[in-house]
Amino acid sequence: MDRLRPLWDFSDLDATEARFREQLDREPDDAGRAEVLTQLARIEGLRGDFDACARLLDRAGAAPVRVDLERGRMLRTSGDPVAALPLFESAFARAVEERQAYLAGDAAHMAALAGDMRAWTQRGLDYAAQEPEAAYWRGPLLNNLGWHLHEAGAHEEAVEVFERALQAREEYPERAHDIAIARYALAVALRAAGRAQEALAQLEDAHGWAQANGVDDPYIRDELAACRGELGR
Repeated sequence: MDRLRPLWDFSDLDATEARFREQLDREPDDAGRAEVLTQLARIEGLRGDFDACARLLDRAGAAPVRVDLERGRMLRTSGDPVAALPLFESAFARAVEERQAYLAGDAAHMAALAGDMRAWTQRGLDYAAQEPEAAYWRGPLLNNLGWHLHEAGAHEEAVEVFERALQAREEYPERAHDIAIARYALAVALRAAGRAQEALAQLEDAHGWAQANGVDDPYIRDELAACRGELGR
């Protein structure tokens, strides 16, 4: 796992920024500070402040893998996936060379989003099979491919891919919300494939977890209602 990932809460960017600014003061050298600057840049990219994102990345030259990765994310988010793809490819190649396996997995999953989805998904999966530190990215890679197939109308193939994504997510039981979302995604594909009864079982499991943990997830709730309605319940 990336050493900086535990500082992230994507639902609360202000608190995440505060943690990274505290971490910036704790870093012992320029290389560490450069890594933190890339994460502050990512926060600005998520906020849509691409100028601030670019300025922070310009300051983070001592972390080239992360700079390419976050600059690519910035370009893709701002609507230019064509320009983003070479940066993701560069980040992947350099991360593999430097044995930064977790970041290589992240770069592969972003390259799949910006470029050839099937080819980069398979490349990322092959890499994750060889490098345990990249294994986490099997879930995101398969999830994104599943949605790509679902949106293209290939619902049965999407079901197969989402089943694999759920299996990958279940290898990290501490990330229970990710597992619930994987069940939701599988259910969407199952219902689209005419398998609403199977979809309902996945949704009831995901919804049960959400209720037990005080999580209000409207996507799960709405899909559950749609599925029950389709089954006449």
